Amino acid sequence: MKISFLLFTSLLANTRAFQVQETFRSSPRTFSPSPLSAYIDIGEEVERDVGAMDEWATMCEVQRAEGFQLTTEDGYDYSALTTADIPEGSPILCIPGNMIISTSSVRAELGGQEAAVDYLTRVGSGDKIGKFFVFLKIMAEYEQGDQSPYFPWLNSLPRLFFNAIAMTDFCYECLPPLVFQLARQEKVKFDNYFEALQKADCISDQMKANKAVARWAYNIATTRTQGTEEEKFLAPMADMFNHGTETEVDFSFDDDGNLYAYATKNVPAGSPLRMSYGCPTNPSQLFAKYGFLDETSPATFCKIMTITPTQQLLDIGYGFDKMLFYKDSGEVSEEVWDVLLYQALASNRDVQQAFYNAHMQGDAATKAAIHQQYSLETSTALMKHVDTFLQQLDDLQAKSAGKDYNEHPRLPLILKHNEFVRETFLRVKANLDPMVAQAQGNVYA
Repeated sequence: MKISFLLFTSLLANTRAFQVQETFRSSPRTFSPSPLSAYIDIGEEVERDVGAMDEWATMCEVQRAEGFQLTTEDGYDYSALTTADIPEGSPILCIPGNMIISTSSVRAELGGQEAAVDYLTRVGSGDKIGKFFVFLKIMAEYEQGDQSPYFPWLNSLPRLFFNAIAMTDFCYECLPPLVFQLARQEKVKFDNYFEALQKADCISDQMKANKAVARWAYNIATTRTQGTEEEKFLAPMADMFNHGTETEVDFSFDDDGNLYAYATKNVPAGSPLRMSYGCPTNPSQLFAKYGFLDETSPATFCKIMTITPTQQLLDIGYGFDKMLFYKDSGEVSEEVWDVLLYQALASNRDVQQAFYNAHMQGDAATKAAIHQQYSLETSTALMKHVDTFLQQLDDLQAKSAGKDYNEHPRLPLILKHNEFVRETFLRVKANLDPMVAQAQGNVYA
């Protein structure tokens, strides 16, 4: 049966005033866990109790389309799928607004936390304050143990992560430069959150000192929130959609703050239900932040990181989402060639400016002519970069040889990521070799 927004709205209007979730919101709240409270075991080997969360979500009046299911193969990683056809535009889930953890709702409940916010602003994490309040809420509810109304959901969340925050120091040594940079950025963000946590007045001193719980809460807030930097939200059950390069799900809110997950296209029975976690052509970013490798990604950043981007370079196309190597074909995006050419023309300002003007004016003929004139310089520069990067990957592979995966459980995924990048670069190299040879022949002919 097709489920419409009207039906979901009718179902919501006829609930018992969300009696189950009345405990979700109370202002102010006093956080004083009972000595008898049961706490969540966040040990990495602990399986998630998703079954209890599923029952809890039903009690909380979460509405779901016919066929919506959660599935797992190993008890650690879960995903959503449908066993029934879902037409485009149809709702898949509806989450009552008072279940949703958002920046604004946490501020209203826990206060503005001025000391923590001031600290984050001083250290340059002022744009991450929205997520900090979600992180703070998770810490506060964890401290309540089984007295928290969110306990079944918290107990269903993952413990085992493979992202930058979970890596060992040796893991960092096996990361290529871009992923290393992104991983370090994630670690700095966590360190800033942990320091800001010490200045919060809604968490006990004992809990503030628990870095393992803080790391877990940070990973939950980082990998399961949506929204803008200023206003993040985390909706139980709606956080079960995995990432996909091809997506079937998006979110919207009604005037009462209820969240709808709806189908963005016709979804046949037996299909996964996925949403986008970020740019599909930046698998390294997804790997560092979320801890998975998107092998369906059509392309990857070319890894040229020695260029300081000026405004003109940005105008030409410098960026992680534009300077791409395509995985299957080994093709190089136009932006890579444009940036390399602009750099090669640094010693000839007149031609460099002419190239820039042609780009900005859409003069394809002039751009092509300048590219042809300097093809040897640009193709040779790119070949040198590709060969150097492939050698770096070989060195990282050798460094990891013989290491104990029990001691470094993220290492296999790191090596898989490195191999994914290597295969892409090798395809690019296969295209570059004859290109460089032809450019050399044209010069010396």
